[in-house]
Amino acid sequence: MERPAPSEVTGSDVSVPDPQLAVTMGFTGFGKKARTFDLEAMFEQTRRTAVERSRKTLEAREKEEEMNREKELRRQNEDIEPTSSGSNVARDCSKSSSRDTSSSESEESSNSSDDELIGPPLPLKMVEEPVNRMEEDILGPLPPPLGEEVEEDDDDDGDSEEEENPVQKIPDSHEITLKHGTKTVSALGLDPSGARLVTGGYDYDVKFWDFAGMDASFKAFRSLQPCECHQIKSLQYSNTGDMILVVSGSSQAKVIDRDGFEVMECIKGDQYIVDMANTKGHTAMLHTGSWHPKIKGEFMTCSNDATVRTWDVENPKKQKNVFKPRTMQGKKVIPTTCTYSRDGNLIAAACQNGSIQIWDRNLTVHPKFHYKQAHDPGTDTSCVAFSYDGNVLASRGGDDTLKLWDIRQFNKPLFSASGLPTMFPMTDCCFSPDDKLIVTGTSVQRGCGSGKLVFFERRTFQRVYEIDITDASVVRCLWHPKLNQIMVGTGNGLAKVYYDPNKSQRGAKLCVVKTQRKAKQAETLTQDYIITPHALPMFREPRQRSTRKQLEKDRLDPLKSHKPEPPVAGPGRGGRVGTHGGTLSSYIVKNIALDKTDDSNPREAILRHAKAAEDNPYWVSPAYSKTQPKTMFAQVESDDEETKNEPEWKKRKI
Repeated sequence: MERPAPSEVTGSDVSVPDPQLAVTMGFTGFGKKARTFDLEAMFEQTRRTAVERSRKTLEAREKEEEMNREKELRRQNEDIEPTSSGSNVARDCSKSSSRDTSSSESEESSNSSDDELIGPPLPLKMVEEPVNRMEEDILGPLPPPLGEEVEEDDDDDGDSEEEENPVQKIPDSHEITLKHGTKTVSALGLDPSGARLVTGGYDYDVKFWDFAGMDASFKAFRSLQPCECHQIKSLQYSNTGDMILVVSGSSQAKVIDRDGFEVMECIKGDQYIVDMANTKGHTAMLHTGSWHPKIKGEFMTCSNDATVRTWDVENPKKQKNVFKPRTMQGKKVIPTTCTYSRDGNLIAAACQNGSIQIWDRNLTVHPKFHYKQAHDPGTDTSCVAFSYDGNVLASRGGDDTLKLWDIRQFNKPLFSASGLPTMFPMTDCCFSPDDKLIVTGTSVQRGCGSGKLVFFERRTFQRVYEIDITDASVVRCLWHPKLNQIMVGTGNGLAKVYYDPNKSQRGAKLCVVKTQRKAKQAETLTQDYIITPHALPMFREPRQRSTRKQLEKDRLDPLKSHKPEPPVAGPGRGGRVGTHGGTLSSYIVKNIALDKTDDSNPREAILRHAKAAEDNPYWVSPAYSKTQPKTMFAQVESDDEETKNEPEWKKRKI
């Protein structure tokens, strides 16, 4: 049986309103917790109730039968007269002896009622009949035999052994692969219900995956670039699941809704102000962000401007509070990661000088805990995560280590594990839902092995299990408590989901069982078609035919299926100009002077309109009618007359 989460209430508990939960959901009157029922426990309780009821019925019937027997014996004794005093004395002795034996045997076994009879023993038939009646009147199922009880005890011992070994609870028997892109998947987010997964990467894309809507093709239903040309560094769903915090390489964090539409964008601060507490927002690149686990609409970001700021969705123009990490000498230090505690009262940040600083959420001046050499100085601590009980903090350092801290005694690490190479500033670590394991990923050079997902036991910090993910680095890891599934983001653009059909719930199990849909080439009908078989011919619509058949007919038509001419290579031919050249002259030649095959006579084309111009002068003749003399054309002489009129010296030359 699965252990209920801390926020769940079993069927036997009394639902008590939680004021913090009402504040989180944003409206009053909310706080009655849902009741969850364990079916196996209910069936076991029903079986025990039935057995108890049957036992009570048997005892009541035994008492009634004993009373009836005593009445019959008394009647028989009254009818029979005593023959002698000796016989009476013997009878009394037999009665006393029978009473003594019956009392001793009743102490040994309460089910035997024959020894308590008074008087002479009854015949066998009278003794056996009530026993058969009692067996026939049993209500409910009979209790199991002793052998089955022993088997159940053995099963319980096996379950206890499984509970003691947390490795057997790792859901890694099956996996699915989601193709995000070709670059590193640097952000993963899963909503509280486990219905949707969101991934972000170095390719600036954010993709949405719906487990209930996907089929075996595993395709995202939406892809967008909320931060344009900035790499996505962190994605996280709010505690209500209706908003997503997007942290990129820019100085402004964004909040989008479940469908990818922008809800708010944080304001950018003034980079020329020295005191970063006096600006309204971040002035340098962001690193990561986190939602408040209890208060709706509050989130936190950390940046290269050496500040950690808390925000409210309703007020994007200014932050709520500013936390300024400092070294022991009071100098600025850049936080590389930050997170809230499970109850939301503490804020933890890891800095570039290797320190881990923890503030009270309501006190922004001095940190409550400060450990100055948690990791090597100059390395980027990529993740800090609180356990579910809120007492332990895990830190994933850029010095290839994973350390465990007790915030109640924050003076030295509880455990430390080395040999965990990391090459990304957002390598994750997280706790298992039962708080018994800690998970992190390792990085590898390209072509130098495979990235692994490593599991450590929290109690002893032994390296108990590891999974070979792919031939690239493991950047992000996320273990969802409700689904009991592990999501992993890799350096080659893949997002993998590990699950177990018996131990996991919903999630990847919903889309694996669906067959891949076939791609439709065209819709069956182009428009709605109303079938009216009894309409008059003049009102009857033509029968609608499918687009597929029409496409097949068009394919057979030589005109409609004519192959388009390829582009002209070279200077051009057949009246077509080559595609090369981007000057104005080439454009004019291509669009205006394309057709040079006009063989018509230009004189005939002009004289075609001569008669109409003479009959109806409109343009030239009216303008010069008053200033020009009347046109007089000389008569054309023949060739013979020309030769006669020529002078003598020309004739002699000829």
